[in-house]
Amino acid sequence: MLEITNRRVLNIALPILLSNVTIPLLGLVDTAVIGQMGAAAPIGAVALGGIILSTIYMLFTFLRMGTSGLAAQAHGRGDARETALVLHRALLIAALCGAGLILLHLPLLAGAFALSPASDEVEDLARSYVSIRIWGAPATIAVYAISGWLIALERARSVLVLQLWINGVNIALDVLFVIVLGWGVPGVAAATLIGEWSGFALAVWLCRDAFVPALRSRWAEIAERVALKRTMAMNADLVARSVLLQASYTSFVFLSAGQGDVSLAANQVLLQFLHLFSYMLDAFAFSAEALVGQAVGARQVGPLRRAATLSGQWAFGGSLVLTTAAFFGGPQLIALMTTAPDVQAEAMRYLHWVWIMPLASFGSFIFDGIFIGATMSRQMRNVMFFSLILYTATVLIGLPLIGNHALWLGLIVMSLARTALMARSYPLVEAKARGAEGA
Repeated sequence: MLEITNRRVLNIALPILLSNVTIPLLGLVDTAVIGQMGAAAPIGAVALGGIILSTIYMLFTFLRMGTSGLAAQAHGRGDARETALVLHRALLIAALCGAGLILLHLPLLAGAFALSPASDEVEDLARSYVSIRIWGAPATIAVYAISGWLIALERARSVLVLQLWINGVNIALDVLFVIVLGWGVPGVAAATLIGEWSGFALAVWLCRDAFVPALRSRWAEIAERVALKRTMAMNADLVARSVLLQASYTSFVFLSAGQGDVSLAANQVLLQFLHLFSYMLDAFAFSAEALVGQAVGARQVGPLRRAATLSGQWAFGGSLVLTTAAFFGGPQLIALMTTAPDVQAEAMRYLHWVWIMPLASFGSFIFDGIFIGATMSRQMRNVMFFSLILYTATVLIGLPLIGNHALWLGLIVMSLARTALMARSYPLVEAKARGAEGA
């Protein structure tokens, strides 16, 4: 019987939480270093180029989720060879996706600049930045896959080491290339590129045991049609789900602009709270991915329930901490993020929505982890589709009545809908663990 304990949940969640905390640090260092040039255009170029690439790369996080679920199930079955082959197939997909981005990056850049025009100087510098960093696309996408594989095998500390290495190399080279050598925007891009490829090299070393079976594998096993088709179908559903989720937050920002500059700025400040919340709640979702996936692979319903319950309990506790922190520390954080009195006052008007969000959304994070572990991506896609419809209806009906409050209410409604709809489908997860057909 697979034993699921609080220790196992925390052994996954805590390193991931620490890893997530380092993510915003890198953006701060990039901005601070390029800011030493004393000009606005380089800062704007790094910000614009970074947003373009992060938006594109966000679409490829499906590979982390898909790899995690499939690898956890194979590991739960005790099938070491298939566990390794899951990673090999994911790396094959990563290589193809990365090569595709390199080939298509110029038209993608043109489209991005058309949507978000900037001055000629900023666009030229941003184009230089992206044209250097895009060569790291295969490495970046591959690291997503390897991170998912490591999480599935409960090697969360390796993920933390990997993130610290990538960020540490990047920060050190930022200082060398920009401050010492004076390379400017290309220096920031080169630092990130080297960090990405050195991170890939470390990631391969961290999962080196997965490549031992590959020495005895035939190409036909890695590219086996049924397994590869299943991987691609799951990943396609996860891409659709990610696009729908991103659409809700993108529309939130666009519709905020229609409420006036002050409301737009206030909403942007408050969205930073949500990003911070996701770092903690994601950590417990990752625990659910690995432990639920192993339970499904082992065909054990009891451990599956316990993994879901313990991960959910820790996420609920974390949401209480986040709500309390936002309640008592929210005004101080708003004051740190903006010195504009009107923006501060406007943000305070909507701060209560931020207090509610952790409690309203922790369930959706955990159910995402459960369904990823069970490789039930189609249900995740469908849930996101219907939740987005409810979000859209709430916003369209509410905007004329309550203005900017409707946007925040829409996010709350969407999170609760995701939780409720996945909870309704949860019996299918247990049915799959029992081996029921069609689950």
